[in-house]
Amino acid sequence: MVTKYFYILLLIFSSCNLIAQDKNIPQKLKQKGFAKIDYLSIVMPEVEIPNEPNMGFSGIHYNILLNKSFYTGLGIYGSVTGKRGGFFTLGLNAGYKKFISEKFYLDTGFHFGGGGGAGAKDGGGAFILPHFNLGYDFKYFSLNTGYSYVNFFDEGLIKGSQINVAIEIPLNYDYAENQALEKTYSIQQLRNSSWNQKSKTNALMLHLNNLYATRAIPNKEEIIQGKTIRLAGFEFANYFTDNWFAFVKVDGAYSGIRAGFMDVFLGGGYHFSFNKRRTNILGKFSIGAAGGGGVDSDGGFMISPDISIEQKLFDHTFISINKGYVLTPSKDFTASSYGIGLKYYLDRNGAITTNENKTFNSGIFKGVDFILKQDWYFDAKRIENPTEDMHQISLQINFDINKYLYIAGQTSFANFGNAGAYGEGLIGLGFKSKNIIGINTRLFTQLLAGAAGGGNISTGQGLIIKPSLGFEYQVNKTLKLRSALGYVKAKGGTLGSTFLNLGINYNFSFLNMK
Repeated sequence: MVTKYFYILLLIFSSCNLIAQDKNIPQKLKQKGFAKIDYLSIVMPEVEIPNEPNMGFSGIHYNILLNKSFYTGLGIYGSVTGKRGGFFTLGLNAGYKKFISEKFYLDTGFHFGGGGGAGAKDGGGAFILPHFNLGYDFKYFSLNTGYSYVNFFDEGLIKGSQINVAIEIPLNYDYAENQALEKTYSIQQLRNSSWNQKSKTNALMLHLNNLYATRAIPNKEEIIQGKTIRLAGFEFANYFTDNWFAFVKVDGAYSGIRAGFMDVFLGGGYHFSFNKRRTNILGKFSIGAAGGGGVDSDGGFMISPDISIEQKLFDHTFISINKGYVLTPSKDFTASSYGIGLKYYLDRNGAITTNENKTFNSGIFKGVDFILKQDWYFDAKRIENPTEDMHQISLQINFDINKYLYIAGQTSFANFGNAGAYGEGLIGLGFKSKNIIGINTRLFTQLLAGAAGGGNISTGQGLIIKPSLGFEYQVNKTLKLRSALGYVKAKGGTLGSTFLNLGINYNFSFLNMK
């Protein structure tokens, strides 16, 4: 009888202990959202190119649903057909969806952003792009089309209405609120919690790439053929299986030719591992937009086959070398690509591994910040035009290394100040203080460096450094207000400006398995 009661008490104690553990683990929350790729054909003003064809304008977006109908997010556009290869923009989305039947829905919204390039009459770069579409939901994806209107309203000449078409794919993600940052839990605790689900694999790579131009149409300012365009950028990959993945890659030129060249690629690939998963071979193929810096890339559409070899350095971290090609379908521009990168793999948001060769011992909650801000450059030096202030819209993404140190990536495009073609692509490190003034405010300092150019801004061949100091104020569990003061300096150019920015920070944490 004593033994029977002992086992009953032990069972009750164990159950209570598991419940207590589950309560201590941050709750798994789900954010609904969708990815979107759209296309519109913009009538261009006939100023420099006789009978200039329409510019095919294609965008990649991600939007989160604020409720069942309202959504907001970010998008980046690039020219893919016409004569303006190298024309890029970045902006903010907001919209409203309403189902009028089980499958049909109406979608109305707008996009506000900045950018330009390729000699187009973009003015300061600021533009609006409202739309009104009718869509059909196929469950795993949806298609929509309708009316849209574009206007580069800050002294630009690009404006007009057109039909747009889009494909949307539901893309939700799990997360925890930021009070979970840097807390570690055992695999036993996680398997008795809401995080007891299959993990998802992602990879983030910072890389230096080189394009050796084997063929390029000469321009009035310099000969590109035979030169090497040196690029810095990042790549983010999402794995659907242990081997198949999709990725997005963004690069900007910092040396080799006149500043202003950048590319944005979207693609897929196959991952093969051997040597006890210490060595990987990856075959990749991508399509995207590229141009600027004097490179004649037709309308901007590019294709890029590539192969990479990766070798493990330490846990989750690999060094990567790649060899491939970047070219326009017409082959008016072709380049041999090669480079080196530092890559980090992470298995997130699930205690159950999908790979029999992997085992998890614990999980730690890591923070990520998505920051949308407006920069104000005072007295931004020009190559030819008179000096004046410049403004740009900027997206920065921070990944926490620990509670105080983070790695950052940033892309920016001018939207006011007569420099619509100017853009930046930067990476760097930052440091955050402990909370001050109660629990809501933190100071931070960061140093970013990378590629910048275009818009007649004097950045030489494109390399800039950008230190800053600022603060952020926690408004609620996921939003912060953010402001910073800093200085931007171009190597090889006369740009040297004090800048001020103000933005909003959307932050959350994810479970990183180890």
